[in-house]
Amino acid sequence: MRATTVRRSALAASVASLVLLATACGGSSDGSDSADKAAGSSKSSASASAEAEQAPVKALTAAELEKATLAQGDIAGLKIEKAAGDDIVEPGDVTVDKAACLPFAQALFAAAQGEPVASASRSVESEAGATGADATADDATASIAGGDHTELTLSSYEGTGAADVFAAVRTAATACASGFTVTTSGEAQKISGITEEKVTGGEERAAWTLTVEQEGTKVPFDLAVVRQGSTVSTFSTLNVAAFMGKEVKLTQPQPVIDAQVKKLG
Repeated sequence: MRATTVRRSALAASVASLVLLATACGGSSDGSDSADKAAGSSKSSASASAEAEQAPVKALTAAELEKATLAQGDIAGLKIEKAAGDDIVEPGDVTVDKAACLPFAQALFAAAQGEPVASASRSVESEAGATGADATADDATASIAGGDHTELTLSSYEGTGAADVFAAVRTAATACASGFTVTTSGEAQKISGITEEKVTGGEERAAWTLTVEQEGTKVPFDLAVVRQGSTVSTFSTLNVAAFMGKEVKLTQPQPVIDAQVKKLG
């Protein structure tokens, strides 16, 4: 049995590490009806680019985006940290067995998409459940009551870029609702049970619940994607307790989404 480092950043690395942790230690909101989903998906994909062309927006610079991204102290009771270096998942790190599913997979694993002018990433979790970057398996086991862990990525785009990325993710979610396989950090994981949920905030928004399966372990995830002006924000949420065999019911991180949209203005 080898020690497993639990990371608070890089969702892809977290999945692989926490599955190993579970092995070593032995141990939803209602979806919208099908008519609403079909209408919403069609409207989003058909009109997003047209709306952006009618009201072109300027991309936020790297400095502006950093200032507009959530930071420690913005939400009481939550620990918010910057992701950097190896903690950031690059688009090329994510591969899928079905090409149509790539935008959804990249959003799920907090990778910036398209050609952003700038991107910023954060890790958000309960202060009570924070484990530290160098936490061991025992440390993580003791902290599983800490609650949900959300990977947040913001990317700003010129022209219709933000609307196009949002539309691509939503289209991929619909096309891949039956499931697909994604590989990150050399680990293959099956995505299944993609169900659309309701979420509020921003000029365009969409959210889903899904299941990630790896080496016999099934873990629920929540994903929300929100467009505000020239910026797309993705919120990918899991709970460490699920990797320890605990039954977990996730909810979309609406307070985090609300705070981020408000800060973007």
